[in-house]
Amino acid sequence: MQETQALAAVAALDEPTRRRLYEYVVRRPAPVSRDDVAAALGVPRATVAFHLDRLVEEQLLEVGHERRTGRSGPGAGRPAKLYRRSDRQVSVSLPERQYELAGGLLATALEEAEETGAAPREILTRCARERGAELAAGGHDIVGTLEENGFEPRFDGGEVLLANCPFHHLAQVHTRLVCEMNLGLVEGMLDGVGGAGLRARLDPHPGFCCVRLSGD
Repeated sequence: MQETQALAAVAALDEPTRRRLYEYVVRRPAPVSRDDVAAALGVPRATVAFHLDRLVEEQLLEVGHERRTGRSGPGAGRPAKLYRRSDRQVSVSLPERQYELAGGLLATALEEAEETGAAPREILTRCARERGAELAAGGHDIVGTLEENGFEPRFDGGEVLLANCPFHHLAQVHTRLVCEMNLGLVEGMLDGVGGAGLRARLDPHPGFCCVRLSGD
């Protein structure tokens, strides 16, 4: 999920009535109708319908249709809209963090190391590079790719500095491991956009990501 979409979803829950409706729906063991929500919370049905449909637009709820009379055919009535929690996960971090990406890379490296007996650190760097190339696929330039993935690139003369580390807390504890993974990820992004005349290297400075890019 893009950070702007996640922010929009979270903002949708800032409205108190909408948040009450959302909390009620997600705590029910089965999907609920507009009438169920209106009766349970004492909110007018028209207001309930407006807020529930807004939550569906933000993909926080899913909607289905069902005839609750148990009948079918003519005279059975219109199917009711039933709402339930969606499978979408929303996570917002400012500055942006990518711990799910790091967890996936680490888990993949560990599984492959157990299967092959190869060094986990070497596998992790390779997997990070492959993932970086995937993230850059179809991208127009390396700066845009870095921006989209939370690195906050900044130009400094002929270099590109990264003002944010998406794996900041992990890097504080497991510095060498995470920085090598990070380097592989950025190298993969460069591969994915055709190099862009830049080379990534480890060069940590306070207040910046450990990776910086400079001319070949």
